[in-house]
Amino acid sequence: MLRVAVVGSGPSGVYTAQALVTQTVVPDVRVHVLDRLPCPYGLVRYGVAPDHEKIKSLQQSLRAVLEHERVTFVGNVAVGGDGVAPERLGELYHAVVYCVGAATDRPLGIPGEDLPGSHSATEFVSWYSAHPDASAGLFALQARSVVVIGVGNVAVDVARILARGADELRPTDVPQPALGVLAGSRVREVHMAGRRGPSQARFTTKELRELGSLPGARIVVHPADLALDPAYAGSLPGSAPLPALVRRNLDVLRGWAVNPPDPGREADRTIGLRFFLRPVELLERRGRVAGVRFARTVPDGSGGVRDTGTYEEIGAGLVLRAVGYRGTPLPGLPFDAAHGTVPHRAGRVLRDGAASAGEYVAGWIKRGPTGVIGSNRSCAKETVASLVEDAPLLAGRPSAPDPLVVLRSWGLRPVEWDGWLSIERAETTLGRSLGRGPVKIPDWPGLMDAARGDIP
Repeated sequence: MLRVAVVGSGPSGVYTAQALVTQTVVPDVRVHVLDRLPCPYGLVRYGVAPDHEKIKSLQQSLRAVLEHERVTFVGNVAVGGDGVAPERLGELYHAVVYCVGAATDRPLGIPGEDLPGSHSATEFVSWYSAHPDASAGLFALQARSVVVIGVGNVAVDVARILARGADELRPTDVPQPALGVLAGSRVREVHMAGRRGPSQARFTTKELRELGSLPGARIVVHPADLALDPAYAGSLPGSAPLPALVRRNLDVLRGWAVNPPDPGREADRTIGLRFFLRPVELLERRGRVAGVRFARTVPDGSGGVRDTGTYEEIGAGLVLRAVGYRGTPLPGLPFDAAHGTVPHRAGRVLRDGAASAGEYVAGWIKRGPTGVIGSNRSCAKETVASLVEDAPLLAGRPSAPDPLVVLRSWGLRPVEWDGWLSIERAETTLGRSLGRGPVKIPDWPGLMDAARGDIP
């Protein structure tokens, strides 16, 4: 028997577990999927927007893996830092695969970024997704104008949630405190801004089009911003072919610039999409953020942009940065600070340039925050292929007959699958009491009480 720990129960971790128990070279592999949280599914539970039910339904396929007879979910077990050190974890299993993702946002590195009212998009997403680490009172949404820095799918999600009415989110699993704040939101203007042109934006066409279907939200696109992009002229009939995604996005934006979508009722909120604006400073008034100063940019002819020497200011009482994720060091593992990843070769962790026996990585901590959810399948398969190739050597390493017994002897309180099912039942009960569907429990004490069955 080969015992393997997979650290992280998001898509990369679950796909790694799936690849381990479906491969046929090593016949008897037992997998423990460890997670710091008592809940599985990672970013599918805590990162996918609540109104994206189709994507959230991916939980069902992940669930099937975690219910496999040779897979065990082990929640509420942190690894690294104040949790179990990687070297101690390695004593319990023949191999450990780290699938810990990229947990932080990239900073802007500009003056004023730390002002009250300036937050990462991850903080906002965690708040409306009921992540237990999120501060319950972090967002009051009393600002009339919000600037979202970034033009990727996360930025679009954030803008869409800000522009939606609370009644539209009531059927989702948004936690009740966040729903109450959204119901009392004073936000009327949401400005999305990117330093490059629309052809280089990272949003998908589906996400972009959703903005145009929001009832009560008016879309504003500046034709002058589009005209600066060389690809915009190239998207016109008779021009050289463009990548399909770029062409579709430009078609949508062109249509909105000429004929903004009908909000369906009197528009009470506006979403503005701006391009060729590079943030250089967050403005301050009375100790809080009051807006963003942008440098106007233009294409430099080499795929980048250059400043024009002119500036534009957009007033805002709330600024959310959505300019990408970045991996963070896991104490006890090597780390490539330049790329925000663990150095590896085909998934094998490298220490001083040599493969470290029994240590592997998969997902964003392996390759960086790139690709879509499905990209984690091939990434996991590559890592598992390396692990399977190493299996004859790994089988000779010591392991614990029952790692859960050892973890408990170390003072940990693992939440197994029955505990997670108990959380699910508690969230269904909570939602029913509020006249809603299942509603997420947003705090650690509530989750742990539910996992123990202490909530009726």
